[in-house]
Amino acid sequence: MHRFAELLDRLVLTPARNGKLTLLTDYFHTVEDPDRGLALAALTGELSIAAVKPAMLRTLATERMDPVLFGYSYDYVGDLAETVSLVWPEPPAYHTLNIRPTLADVVGALQAASRSDGPRVLARLLDRADISARYAIIKLVTGGLRIGVSARLAKQALANLGNVDVSQIEELWHGLTPPYTELFAWLEGKGPKPETAAKALFRPVMLANPVSDGDLEKLDPADYAAEWKWDGIRVQAVCESGIRRLYSRSGDDISPTFPDLVEAISFEGALDGELLVGDPQRETGSFSDLQQRLNRKTVSTKMRERYPVFIRCYDLLQEGPEDIRTLPFLERRARLEDFVSRLDPARFDLSPLALFSDWPALQEMRSNPPHPIIEGVMLKRRDSAYLAGRPKGPWFKWKRDPFTVDAVLMYAQRGHGKRSSFYSDYTFGVWTGPDGGEELVPVGKAYFGFTDEELLQIDKFVRDNTIERFGPVRSVRADRQHGLVLEIAFEGLNRSTRHKSGVAMRFPRISRLRWDKPAGEADRIETLQALLD
Repeated sequence: MHRFAELLDRLVLTPARNGKLTLLTDYFHTVEDPDRGLALAALTGELSIAAVKPAMLRTLATERMDPVLFGYSYDYVGDLAETVSLVWPEPPAYHTLNIRPTLADVVGALQAASRSDGPRVLARLLDRADISARYAIIKLVTGGLRIGVSARLAKQALANLGNVDVSQIEELWHGLTPPYTELFAWLEGKGPKPETAAKALFRPVMLANPVSDGDLEKLDPADYAAEWKWDGIRVQAVCESGIRRLYSRSGDDISPTFPDLVEAISFEGALDGELLVGDPQRETGSFSDLQQRLNRKTVSTKMRERYPVFIRCYDLLQEGPEDIRTLPFLERRARLEDFVSRLDPARFDLSPLALFSDWPALQEMRSNPPHPIIEGVMLKRRDSAYLAGRPKGPWFKWKRDPFTVDAVLMYAQRGHGKRSSFYSDYTFGVWTGPDGGEELVPVGKAYFGFTDEELLQIDKFVRDNTIERFGPVRSVRADRQHGLVLEIAFEGLNRSTRHKSGVAMRFPRISRLRWDKPAGEADRIETLQALLD
């Protein structure tokens, strides 16, 4: 357990990707089974401990200290695991002499505990741990490590350990279970490559590089095909021997969230496409509509009927038993067209190609797409194979330029982790109402897009101009004579009945601080409504 706690501490303090990879690879190389496998499961979100919930942690902490003091501490620190680990009473000396439970001991005790026994078991473990170990234990039970390590990065560390391509790890992943002893044996040359009898496994997706300045000048338009880039989520639909699965681009099995779509995966093969809401024959819904279906454990019949989903297909990876990823794009495309024509048209359709003669013509098409749910174009070399990862050259994404609006800062909230001492989450609004009776209406929230220096400037403005407090949220002075104007960039806009303004922004971020602009000259709600219209 001590090594795992040390790993988490060092990962939190190491910002560089290569530094995190080195830490993970070294940990997997030096720590024995099953601890390293359980650590891998925790890092990739595959470790489940159902007996303890975050609310129980708060209860345990407030039983041991003043609840108001705990609230202030949590507000200041910004992270529940870190707060509880710091305020928890130090263990008696006799508890720390020779008791060093392994990660397997801790996980075993927590997983064996019932819901009623969970708090007691957790408290006993925390009583016998130091601050770092307490922090690691709490991170385990809450499930969200939030240490800057993605499942993909952990898999890359495994690939580095065994000197294999990460795509081999990803293709095996869904057929493996913690603590992954067979996987580690293979990576260290102590055993054969794991063979899995699991069906309908995930295929690592091929990703595109963004078009940068000067890229198109080096490319011949005749070598590339273009297709529209739709604003949904990238998915992979796989069916093998009657086993049907729907995966996200990162390889997460999201089948339970979309049972209506999984029912229609009746083919033998693997499709790559964009998950969208609506009826492909009539209307495609917005990303805001799709969000109503995302991350749900159960989906009601009413929700399925109101927000039906379908896949707009980009590529065919496997047809029957044949893996066709090595074929050129145009050949895969021809087979895809024939394949999709035999599927349920209410659940699958084909993403059309965008025909163009030269780059200026494609740029005009990109800027004025034929559908509001299109966020740009994809460029694919006609002879490109389907390769895992993000190889430079075969595929490019050329997104539409973002929209911008000048809004006024209205509310601010402290961030988490390294930003817990700063007001870094901002709610902004635009003007509405008749001349002389105008007021600000919130239209979005943003918490990135600014530099560290700008964060300090905004934080000082918030503290100097606070007029009300609502728990961790501060209301700042914002009227026509005084206020901070933020230039907000966003990818799209949707109508929303959940927001007072009637609009919802897609990916808003702060692109510029407008210290020079009076608050009264910020944009009005009519500006955003015109974009919708």
